[in-house]
Order: sequence, then structure tokens, then C-alpha cells
Amino acid sequence: MQRPLVIDSHARRHPFRSHVRRAIVRDRQTRDDSDVKLFALSFSAFFVCFYTFLL
Repeated sequence: MQRPLVIDSHARRHPFRSHVRRAIVRDRQTRDDSDVKLFALSFSAFFVCFYTFLL
């Protein structure tokens, strides 16, 4: 008895794989907070420079 090496249908699988859920890949929504980070960095740098000039 010879069987083909390529499985034609998805129904012929290992029984364990039929019980395991398929992994669903979801795209994560990334927040674009680069403007807030730039503002915070600039504000803190200005504060440090201004504070050191006062001392």
C-alpha cells in the first residue's frame, strides 16, 4: 500500500491537532506618543539648564 507524501485535505491530521486551538495573530495598535516624549525631554532639559544657571 502506497500513500502520497502530500496530504490533500486538512481533515487528515493528527487527532491532537484537531483539539488544539489555532493561534490567531492580531496586530497590536501602537500609540504614537513620540511628540509627548519629545516635549517631556525638551521641557526637562530646559528645566535642568535653567536651574543650573540659577545656582
